[in-house]
Amino acid sequence: MVDRRSAVLLLALTVQAVGCDITTSGGPPKQLTYTEDARKAYAEAMLSFQAKDWESAKPLFADVKKRFPQTREARMAELRLADIDFATERYTDAISAYRTFVTTYRTDRDVEYARYKLAKALYFDISDTFLQPPAEERDQATTADANRELKAFLKAFPKSRYRKDVDYMLEVVTGRLVRHELYLARYYRKRANYDATLARIDYALKSYPNSGLDPEAMVLKGETLMMMNRKQEARIVFDAVVADWGGPFANDAKAFLQELGAPSQPAAQIRRPADPGPKPAPTDPKAPADPKAPADPKAPADPKAPADPKAPADPKAPATPTGL
Repeated sequence: MVDRRSAVLLLALTVQAVGCDITTSGGPPKQLTYTEDARKAYAEAMLSFQAKDWESAKPLFADVKKRFPQTREARMAELRLADIDFATERYTDAISAYRTFVTTYRTDRDVEYARYKLAKALYFDISDTFLQPPAEERDQATTADANRELKAFLKAFPKSRYRKDVDYMLEVVTGRLVRHELYLARYYRKRANYDATLARIDYALKSYPNSGLDPEAMVLKGETLMMMNRKQEARIVFDAVVADWGGPFANDAKAFLQELGAPSQPAAQIRRPADPGPKPAPTDPKAPADPKAPADPKAPADPKAPADPKAPADPKAPATPTGL
């Protein structure tokens, strides 16, 4: 009985040993090996990335994404590819890549970094070259997009380690948007479209408060109200500038208030000349004379015309000899 139990135990141990050998030597690689290979491939790509060898790093990260799609390293490789586009100033591609990462991996711990870099790529994509018109005259679509992204970042991550950099970028972007609105306001004012001027100024003050350009915008608004002969409203605007801000624009506001204190000037009136009426129709020199029309006293006499017997004699005319 003992020998039989010993034989069964020996057989079980033999089968277990054979099974372990088959699992270790054959079949697919273990999960541990797959993850370790992904880490090694990512680390190799990072060596080139840290050396700023972008041409070598880019295909290595792409290979990590392709070979190990289900790993954390694949996500990181995707983010590093966006960083390479940013580093090589391919901001449009970087913006697209960062947005894809943020949308795809909403709960990833690197979303804060990706959104920061997205906002910064938008900020740098606002080009400033001497070959282009002044910044305030250009289309501000990218600037507005950067402004929205920066505000959204601060709302989502108010205590972010990137806060100082984001605050600076937001200040620059907001100032550019306000200057664009003031440029348009002055454009309309030059064309005497005062309602459009006020609409642009009010939009800038409401949409971008505390931009640093508030006193400039308000002085422009008050001056426009004066041009519209809305002096009481202008006085309120200038008083607010003097009370809330200092500097040169407060001095301008004080000067306008002194002008408002002088005797009011009447609104400009546009005087049109009198209507001369319809122009007379041109006369045709070949047309026959109208016998009923009154004679023109300045017209020369016709020597061939017969004398009028009822006309009074001309005292200066020579006498006609009789008897001939």
